[in-house]
Amino acid sequence: MLVTEAICSYNIYMASPEDRIKEIGIELAEPPAPLGSYVPCVRSGNLLFLSGMLPLRNGKLTRTGKVGESLSMSEAQEDARQAAVNALCILKAHLGSLNRVLRCVKLVGYVASSPDFSQQPAVLNAASDLMRDVFGENGRHARAAVGVAVLPLDSPVEIEFIFEVADIS
Repeated sequence: MLVTEAICSYNIYMASPEDRIKEIGIELAEPPAPLGSYVPCVRSGNLLFLSGMLPLRNGKLTRTGKVGESLSMSEAQEDARQAAVNALCILKAHLGSLNRVLRCVKLVGYVASSPDFSQQPAVLNAASDLMRDVFGENGRHARAAVGVAVLPLDSPVEIEFIFEVADIS
């Protein structure tokens, strides 16, 4: 068998991002509306830059506060995952299908945390893991995890995303 035949036959059995999102059990709702004077995403070439995603559900933050102070690690991880789900909602609305995503390039995550909290990377793993679960190896990305004093609306987490997407044709 030729290498190209092997790759093609292997790809037949790989689930698409749209299939994976269903397998995971995530239902993508309407994307959250911008909370200020900006747009949810901007495309430049084959890169799609998403504005900072907050852990909004039905237009409201899932919770407020600082990690290590009023919020636990597991609560912050739930919020990071919700922010990533919101990014997927933006992608689907903008592209029409998650299958048009070629790869997740980068995440920059901000975690509102107490001065002695230093586990920001562990908080953001929830968002990173979801990208890998949805996009497979193409969901692996570069990342920065930053601790901050406060975020908009007293959100515990805000995450920016960069995706490479297929040409419109």
